[in-house]
Amino acid sequence: MEIVVNGASRALPDALAEPQMPLLWALRDLLGLTGTKFGCGVAACGACTVHVDGKPVRSCVTPLESVRGKRVDTIEALGSAGRPHPLQRAWVLHQVPQCGYCQSGMLMAAAALLATNRAPSDADIDAAITNICRCGTYPRIRAAIRAAASELQRAPAGK
Repeated sequence: MEIVVNGASRALPDALAEPQMPLLWALRDLLGLTGTKFGCGVAACGACTVHVDGKPVRSCVTPLESVRGKRVDTIEALGSAGRPHPLQRAWVLHQVPQCGYCQSGMLMAAAALLATNRAPSDADIDAAITNICRCGTYPRIRAAIRAAASELQRAPAGK
């Protein structure tokens, strides 16, 4: 089976990539992309959030066959050390993570929100970010999302 991950076509070994295998395990175990985390396994916590064709999905319950022919983006594609995404800069500035385990899923959910809404209200943020943070850094998460949104609003069109 072949899937497109972070802009590149990736071949998965047929002997290991069963159609019903959760996307999460293909990403982590078959492709070595360990930024996406396992949390609950039932799509409740959001630690496994990735984008499929630009929409946030919980990869722990997404069958591998359902992403065939679609683009999958993981936290590894959000930004880089040399060119971090505005959310990643805001996460550091606002000291969002404590343990950090849920953060890749939080960032991916927030990136999906800001891709469609560059001026989210707290209600918009609360509706879009249904991920669970055991450390309870929700006020810092909201502040970081607002800061990143502000930076994105100032960015030239097409950026």
